[in-house]
Amino acid sequence: MSKRIALLSAVAFSTLAITGAVLAPAQAEDKKMMKSEMSGEKTVMVGGAPMYPSKNIVENAVNSKDHTTLVAAVKAAGLVDTLSSKGPFTVFAPTNAAFGKLPAGTVDTLVKPESKATLTKILTYHVVPGKLNAADLKDGQKLKTVEGEELTVKASGGKVMIVDAKGGSSTVTIADVNQSNGVIHVIDTVLMPKA
Repeated sequence: MSKRIALLSAVAFSTLAITGAVLAPAQAEDKKMMKSEMSGEKTVMVGGAPMYPSKNIVENAVNSKDHTTLVAAVKAAGLVDTLSSKGPFTVFAPTNAAFGKLPAGTVDTLVKPESKATLTKILTYHVVPGKLNAADLKDGQKLKTVEGEELTVKASGGKVMIVDAKGGSSTVTIADVNQSNGVIHVIDTVLMPKA
């Protein structure tokens, strides 16, 4: 009888230990979320991950599964330090699907060391100095990019589109993703400078 009790006790203890191990990470996650809510941080989900306003553009972007190509390109162009700096910056961030719209092989070519200047030019064309929320973007407005050329805002019917120097347009799919050093607007097409 005592062997049976000992066995049942061992099974019960093991079950409790496993339950505790499974619940502990969930509880830790709940505490993180509570901390975030208590600190007043309003997060936006991008690529399956919360974007925290207390983190910078790079710290948040690396967690978005929809922006792995952009993050790889930023690293290849050597722009991590720039986009981690104080800013503020407004970044129009193309998704992986946006990069997928480019002709086959374009991304592979751009991330090669010999294409660094071209890649840098394209990426900095997606960055505007200062913090511009969606409400700040007006129809017909010209935005001077870090690259030097302009983007044009096209706003109508509650939609914001960004038109590049070649006449191509991209729609803002997620606006106002606040960062400690600016704001990100997720876009569905890569913007191209004229030159």
